[in-house]
Amino acid sequence: MGYYVAVESGVKLYVEDLNPSAEKTIVFLHGWPLNYKQFEYQFNVLPALGYRSIGIDWRGFGKSDKPYDGYSFNRLADDIRQVVSALQLKDFALVGHSTGGAIAIRYVSRYNGFGVSKLVLVDAAAPIGFTDETASKFLSEVLNDRPKMMQNVIDDFLFQYITKEFSDWFMDLGLEAASWSTAAIINTLRDENLYGDLNKIQVPTLIIHGIHDKVIPFAQAQELNQLIRNSQLVPFQYSGHGAFWEEKDKFNEVLARFI
Repeated sequence: MGYYVAVESGVKLYVEDLNPSAEKTIVFLHGWPLNYKQFEYQFNVLPALGYRSIGIDWRGFGKSDKPYDGYSFNRLADDIRQVVSALQLKDFALVGHSTGGAIAIRYVSRYNGFGVSKLVLVDAAAPIGFTDETASKFLSEVLNDRPKMMQNVIDDFLFQYITKEFSDWFMDLGLEAASWSTAAIINTLRDENLYGDLNKIQVPTLIIHGIHDKVIPFAQAQELNQLIRNSQLVPFQYSGHGAFWEEKDKFNEVLARFI
């Protein structure tokens, strides 16, 4: 079931909500520059196991409205807070991938974990995101040849072999975003960090990270594990930046067991 939630005047986010009558709820925050559809292989499985599975497209991405501004971690976390309030969610697991992991961390920090019972960080872009060099490269490509940028993202994203058809699907997900929001998130990943947020996380936290991740090095997952109290790190030995695709059966099993 899909619907829209207003997060501020003139801005609505798209929400996909499967199995809303289930007792346990999981909220998924996608990575840059994708949308909730990246979790297809979770939505195929987890609702059937008795989990309410909610995917949120951030502003600027997927089916959500695409304003020109509002792409700081604070504003993106505020958007999630509005969705949580509108859906009256409580005692839910918050799962964030890559930049979605950074947004999840800021949400828990900024709102004292409101409604969140457990946090799951998947190849999270934290405590830091992009270096100046990486950001400059991506910005140049976004503003001049966004499909080429997406192809470069695809090339570095996964450790395991993918078909051309899968690559094409991935490309389509990325191009559903607006170019200005794609660029704005690059700036956010370059300019913001989350070191000050980590000691505010009080909920049990699962950190999943591919050891072959070229986008966010595995060392950052180890750092998160050291700095977040009550956290556990599960390395994925055959994954790059997309454990939920590359080792989806293991990912779904580990996620369900933790929640």
